[in-house]
Amino acid sequence: MPEAFEPPYLTDAEIAAICEPLVMPGAQYRHLVRLGLHAARKPNGRPLVARSEFERVLGAARMTSEQKECAGDLAALRARWRDRHGTQTQGR
Repeated sequence: MPEAFEPPYLTDAEIAAICEPLVMPGAQYRHLVRLGLHAARKPNGRPLVARSEFERVLGAARMTSEQKECAGDLAALRARWRDRHGTQTQGR
């Protein structure tokens, strides 16, 4: 089964999940920068983070090769994340 297309940047829903309970775009942007991510701003003020940047700072790049072997199927992990955290934004 082919994996669904993912954009090269984090979606607004993914950013909302990372920054929860923060909902204001400026607060989310500051939080992401404090986490060490290189973030830009979209024309609407929302933060823009490359998926590769997120993975570099908080993802698989930080894992040792032994941890990567234990991580299992990445598609299953992403599906579990979506099931647990949902994909809906808070509508603000």
